[in-house]
Amino acid sequence: MQTILIAGAGKSSIYLIQYLLTHAPRNKWKVIVADGDENAIAEKIKGSSYAEAAVIDITKASDREPLVKRADIIVSLMPPHLHIHLAKDCLKHKKNLITSSYISDEMKEMDKAVKEAGLMFMCEMGLDPGIDHMTANKIIHSIHRVAGSITSFKSYCGGLIAPESDNNPWHYKFSWNPKNIITAGFGGAKYLQNGKHVEVPYEKMFEHNKKIKVDDLGMLAFYPNRDSLRYLDLYDVPDIKTFLRATLRHPSFCKGWQALITLGLTNQEDVFDTKGHTYASWIKRKTGFKNKGSLSRHVADLVGVSEDDKVISMIEWLGLFDESPLKPAKCSSADILLELLLDKWKMASVEKDMVVMQHEIEYIHKGKKITLTSSMVLKGENREYSAMAKTVGLPMGILARMVLNKKITPPTGVLLPVMPSVYRPLLTELAHHGIVFSEEVS
Repeated sequence: MQTILIAGAGKSSIYLIQYLLTHAPRNKWKVIVADGDENAIAEKIKGSSYAEAAVIDITKASDREPLVKRADIIVSLMPPHLHIHLAKDCLKHKKNLITSSYISDEMKEMDKAVKEAGLMFMCEMGLDPGIDHMTANKIIHSIHRVAGSITSFKSYCGGLIAPESDNNPWHYKFSWNPKNIITAGFGGAKYLQNGKHVEVPYEKMFEHNKKIKVDDLGMLAFYPNRDSLRYLDLYDVPDIKTFLRATLRHPSFCKGWQALITLGLTNQEDVFDTKGHTYASWIKRKTGFKNKGSLSRHVADLVGVSEDDKVISMIEWLGLFDESPLKPAKCSSADILLELLLDKWKMASVEKDMVVMQHEIEYIHKGKKITLTSSMVLKGENREYSAMAKTVGLPMGILARMVLNKKITPPTGVLLPVMPSVYRPLLTELAHHGIVFSEEVS
């Protein structure tokens, strides 16, 4: 009997766990699901006789290492900074590892040792990063085969709320790890634009609010995503002049979020004693309000809009001008904001999220300039079975199954899924699950 260890039973794990449990009887697998939350595990495994619950502290080697030793492959949906614990165990006990997160510097440093051990540490194997790498490289490699020269590559992806469940002025609700929304863009961004390296600091990340058109959805805004430049060599696009990876949001969201940044409400470093304070008094203290005029006018002046601007009504809708008391604690502004957003942006059980991904690639073929647009729009079934959980979890589950069944010979090293031997069978199966891209050429 082969054993699979899944580390993490959070929001994005349900499709991954159920996919592997569905295939467990035929393959005689044991699927161990490890998490610190016993209820989260129980909700996902639903009493399956092929599953085993392991309530552990992932940071404790005594909890974690025996499970890694038992497993034939490890799939991690833990927060990014915790993958390294599993990675070190996997190297020690010679186990293949799959994660959904960006490759950290610590993980990258393990590449030589992982190769020498003949192991696969496949990172960035979720949605974005993950499906974006696979679909983009499929297109890039097909253009290379006809001797096309790629001059521009732009890739956009966003986890959004489906139109039928969109009933707030921010046009956003949580479908994945809420803290990631607060920290989005913290490190700034880098990309290539018309041959020049562009760097955008966090303070200006949402300022420009540039837009793209997505069929049937209209205009969506985007902001640059982390360091696009680190993928230039991996994507093998030597003639490229523009190379951008970006995150999609509704235009109103970007304007509103830029206002929150300007007001300092996403600050993770400050310390505020909330005892005896309300949201309004927090905002007053945070922004230096002097009790002259209205708070909404003061905030409007700080963010550079009129008092009747939509951004002010969005801030008001959040309750930031209310005299509702804050929970007594010493915490950062980001913590206070997150506590509020968890309530305001909560999805109801029947509501649906939506994942949108779009690649725009320009290339020269036989002297002619060609633009290829490849798009995917996927809606979730409800809050539990979300499009985000499906697109993050299924690629990891499919790769794990194919490695265990010897359908894929695992490449060695600390890797991204950019090789045809991985992305071809993965994308074929993802299409059977409704994750399909449509292409337009002009």
